[in-house]
Amino acid sequence: MASQQPEFEHPRKAFGWAARDTSGFLSPFNFSRRETGEKDVAFKVLYCGICHSDLHMVKNEWGNAIYPMVPGHEVAGVVTEVGSKVQKYKVGDKVGVGCMVESCRTCQNCVEDLENYCPKNIFTYGAKYIDGTITYGGYSDSMVVDEHFVIRIPEALPLDAAAPLLCAGITVYSPLRYYGLDKPGLHVGVVGLGGLGHMAVKFAKAFGAKVTVISTSPNKKDEAINILGADSFLLSRDQDQIQAAMETLDGIIDTVSAVHPLVSLIGLLKSHGKLVMVGGPEKPLELPIFPLLKGRKMVAGSLIGGLKETQEMIDFAAKHNVKPEIEVIAIDYVNTAMERLAKADVKYRFVIDIGNTLKPSS
Repeated sequence: MASQQPEFEHPRKAFGWAARDTSGFLSPFNFSRRETGEKDVAFKVLYCGICHSDLHMVKNEWGNAIYPMVPGHEVAGVVTEVGSKVQKYKVGDKVGVGCMVESCRTCQNCVEDLENYCPKNIFTYGAKYIDGTITYGGYSDSMVVDEHFVIRIPEALPLDAAAPLLCAGITVYSPLRYYGLDKPGLHVGVVGLGGLGHMAVKFAKAFGAKVTVISTSPNKKDEAINILGADSFLLSRDQDQIQAAMETLDGIIDTVSAVHPLVSLIGLLKSHGKLVMVGGPEKPLELPIFPLLKGRKMVAGSLIGGLKETQEMIDFAAKHNVKPEIEVIAIDYVNTAMERLAKADVKYRFVIDIGNTLKPSS
């Protein structure tokens, strides 16, 4: 099957925008989706967020790209059909899909609802599915996904704002919870104020923490404090500011995906403080060890979250009115949006209006 043209390998016609090579340039693409299996949920895609990893992936910056590539793993829409054994969803439900569409279901991680750490998990796009075909993501008109990997979107959340929660939201919510940075009165630092960073600020505040944003751009100070609700702002290049804040933070969520120094960040941590990396720099960072020894500090990582926790996150977001700041765009603006994203020129997440702008003629 897998060797067939994307348009004919499955029975259902589908349409989206794909990158064909490492230029990352996206253009209209006809392909196909599988029939709705007994445990599958088929849905019409209405919105899809543009994640920073989409940019890395379409340009093959992480070295694992498969073309043609239809990106998109912050996908929200409405159910059109469900398989005979589906229990959780019905036609008309508001649903979403994040970064994964399958996992082995039997390993220790899967058993503990940590499908995100399953060694055999299958990503929503650019991966080989169990039938041998390549997965295509949410820059498309429709998706068919096993119900286990489908998230229910609460009524209180608009679909366009819900989409980025499925990657950016869970990517920061999970480490805040796991590393115990979700308690009132703690002081949490957030490095980088992009799609991930601005969500880290909002979730940390919703948990009752005091939040300090750490950034290289002085022009982010006003928006960090006045728009996103952070308590304070540190300019990472200003040694006096950094010096004055040494050993004041219980934890830091570092969202930066470019190479950057860690030594001053480690210095900002109190004893037993945690520096949690959630960005994906393509080159190794330098890690000085003595600053870790002096204070029993740790540098840790975190990758998205399991399905149970993703549902918990989106329910929490609806209850506490935690929503990303988004700029909704038409699909034919997507290449310009990618260029702007590369320059960090977005506040703070692009969301493609698939439902109104993706047309087979576009």
